[in-house]
Amino acid sequence: MIQDPCILNDVTKCIGCEECVAACKKVNDLPAEDAPPRVGHSDDGLTADRWTSIVRLPEGANVRKQCRHCLEPACVSVCPVGALKKTPEGPVTYDKSLCMGCRYCMMGCPFGIPRYEWDSVNPSIRKCVMCFEQMAAGKIQKPACVEACPKEATFFGSREQMLAEAKRRIAAEPDLYIDHVWGEHEVGGTSVLYVSGFDLSFLNWQGSGELGDQALPDLTWAALRKVPAEFIGMGTLMTGIWWVIDRRMRRQRAEAEEPERDDE
Repeated sequence: MIQDPCILNDVTKCIGCEECVAACKKVNDLPAEDAPPRVGHSDDGLTADRWTSIVRLPEGANVRKQCRHCLEPACVSVCPVGALKKTPEGPVTYDKSLCMGCRYCMMGCPFGIPRYEWDSVNPSIRKCVMCFEQMAAGKIQKPACVEACPKEATFFGSREQMLAEAKRRIAAEPDLYIDHVWGEHEVGGTSVLYVSGFDLSFLNWQGSGELGDQALPDLTWAALRKVPAEFIGMGTLMTGIWWVIDRRMRRQRAEAEEPERDDE
């Protein structure tokens, strides 16, 4: 498996065929057909059983949406149990056995990617893992979504290679592309890049516009580092409250039993 793997999506070439969606489902053993939309369903097509989707715009354009595999992922920084992990190779994976379903990662992700298993009796978070296990085991050489694309709208290689390819395309056809590589700098950089002829800021969480270049864990750590102390403080406070209430209840029982002893 290559180090620092990266996916480049060329929006100008996507025809919306969803071959990438089908391939993702197959290689990750996901249900072939999604369940009917229920609580938590969103218009972007991503669900716990659909890790990549095609966002269809009114203008007729198609934009593939998936986990961006941030270089410094906010989802990893906010996960209190370490279920999400930034692998040494690059992709952001997760361990379902550790996930407690708190959904902090859903709130922390700047692109609104993780999805919750609303229909599961033991729900956790699901998302694209860039076919990490299959590539690490040598079963496949590139993510299934990339391999399946019939129009070469999505490419795979090292991040350095994909950045070079993105900039080459922009320079070769400046009238076709906006002079910007989405994911090169946003929130510290991502391992899924885009080139397009129109602005892709709508892919951000709730269409929140430009995200800035600062990595989000730099911002979340200021609050997260206080969590252990807050847990200890809250535990001490609750123990103290329990002790006071228990002491009062025992005293009330003793006072209630005192007249009965006098009668005897």
